[in-house]
Amino acid sequence: MLESLPVILIVGTVLGILAGLGIGGGSLLILWLTMILKLPHEAARGINLLFFLPTATIACLFRWRQGRLALKKVLPGILAGCLAAGLFTALGSSIDTELLKKPFGILLLLTGLRELFYRPRKAR
Repeated sequence: MLESLPVILIVGTVLGILAGLGIGGGSLLILWLTMILKLPHEAARGINLLFFLPTATIACLFRWRQGRLALKKVLPGILAGCLAAGLFTALGSSIDTELLKKPFGILLLLTGLRELFYRPRKAR
């Protein structure tokens, strides 16, 4: 039932909404794939990347057309992120996935706690 087309469409729509709002959804997709559908972590990471590319591209295009994406300002970060992604993909493929699960879970937990308790600073 959880692998049926209606469920997949609902999950994809919810994650697409989150991506469109700039919140993301990759962490939730990995949790869905590993905890609910019981896919191996390696497969979940690959599916997450395939999901992320088109959704991020569409969201970026819309932000750019709205004038909210200053490409010159973010280009150094994009280049650094691509370099780091390449290096750590190579490194990550040689590390046991069991070692990656706990730091990933801690990161998700800390991110969730920050989102729950974050209060914007008042302007001075």
